[in-house]
Amino acid sequence: MTSSKTVKQDKPAEVISEAALLKMSDKDYMNEAQLAFFRQRLHEMEREILQNAHETTEHLQETVIVPDPADRATIEEEHALELRTRDRERKLLKKVQQSIARVDSGDYGYCEETGEPIGLQRLLARPTATLSLEAQQRRELKQKMYGD
Repeated sequence: MTSSKTVKQDKPAEVISEAALLKMSDKDYMNEAQLAFFRQRLHEMEREILQNAHETTEHLQETVIVPDPADRATIEEEHALELRTRDRERKLLKKVQQSIARVDSGDYGYCEETGEPIGLQRLLARPTATLSLEAQQRRELKQKMYGD
């Protein structure tokens, strides 16, 4: 079975459109075309996050001497906000890379808790989702009731 996965990775499937993805029947769930669609979407997210990180690094390395304390405080606050945003993206990058690994292993699109399909609509909205909507709601309810 590993040889067939190697063949799939060596010869990438043509990526379908989102409209074509949504027109597919339930029996086609996470077929080669759908996996290729989400693999591409996840790789695009990964590239965008890495590009943002590169731009932030360049932006923060620019030294601007501003004599006015109010202007300096504004610049520092903007830098702090940018760093918080990049920290969130760093965490998202890890999830994106884990999702790409799940696509490659054939586990993508199925709930980690129940093994049921997560659903195309949910994956389009949140490509890094690992739980079905119902499992996610149960988890959030438990967290609300018992805390973290």
